[in-house]
Amino acid sequence: MANMAQAIRLALHYGEEHLGVTDIFGEDVGPPLGGVFTATQGLRTAWNSPLDERGIIGMAIGLAMAGQRPVAEIQFADYIYNTIDLLKLAGNTCWSSNGQWNLPMVVMTPVGAGIRGSIYHSHSFDAVMSHIPGWKIVMPATPLDAYGLMLSAIKDPNPVMFLPPKALMRHRGEELIPGEPEDPRELSKMIDAPVGDRSKWKPTWPPVEEYVVPIGKAKLVRPGSQLTVVAWGRCVPLALQAAKQLEGEGIDVELIDLRSIWPYDWEAIRASVEKTGKVMFVNEDTEVTNFGEHLIRRTIEELFYVLLAPPKLVAGKHLPGIGLADALERASVPQVEEIAEAMRALARTEP
Repeated sequence: MANMAQAIRLALHYGEEHLGVTDIFGEDVGPPLGGVFTATQGLRTAWNSPLDERGIIGMAIGLAMAGQRPVAEIQFADYIYNTIDLLKLAGNTCWSSNGQWNLPMVVMTPVGAGIRGSIYHSHSFDAVMSHIPGWKIVMPATPLDAYGLMLSAIKDPNPVMFLPPKALMRHRGEELIPGEPEDPRELSKMIDAPVGDRSKWKPTWPPVEEYVVPIGKAKLVRPGSQLTVVAWGRCVPLALQAAKQLEGEGIDVELIDLRSIWPYDWEAIRASVEKTGKVMFVNEDTEVTNFGEHLIRRTIEELFYVLLAPPKLVAGKHLPGIGLADALERASVPQVEEIAEAMRALARTEP
């Protein structure tokens, strides 16, 4: 089974061979490194850019305007903030040109904590990105979803922000990507560059097939009857762990992986909340002006009379950064114990 970094690499390979991807670029994206998470190793169209985030986004916009299909990487989401004005321009191009100009570009930038990245490599970006209209925003929680969402992003005629969680880049999936070998060691021998001299190395790509995850479609991870938990990114496996822990206490949790921040699958959320009457939103972005707050507002406005308890938000603390020490990082973003306690409290809330 591929890990998430390998799944992204396989999707990008499929994109450059079958979907017209013309340039995959960013800092250390090309040889010899192939990206800091190795998600771009061995790709035919991958090349290294200068250390210039604004240049990377500007180049992607220019290539897309010229009819190309670029995939640009900002090495960590922490360094994408100085490109906000350019992201805004990319997002409003189709609208402001009355549909005459499309920008078929993907920007990939790893997000979140969990890698002991301290204050410079632990930021989330989904809430900020949701304030920039004109972009679709996706965040995978599994390798197969990373593969399918990347293919959908490449195919889309307008900008897509692809946000893989840093902490999940080495996590292996439980579902095979169509065409990948079942043995992860065999896959590694085929597509992972060797340590040391890579000057003569070339990957042997497995015959992966097209598999798309529609942007805007959530996934039911775990059916349940007592409360709904909606999570995305790194918090999906954490919430799943918490839900399994509570089984022994007789608490039945329904877990939804949102997968797409925008557009999002409101119908899936609505159907689940109408069934359970209770809902909690979980993510690791900071709690103030969190995207989960928008979902709570809509839940209250449209589903008020089916709610059996106030909706809850479990999110990162409103801090300027995340400390390097393990205890500080764990206290800054949601952990299994915190999520489980919030689930427990919500399940026991009386109408």
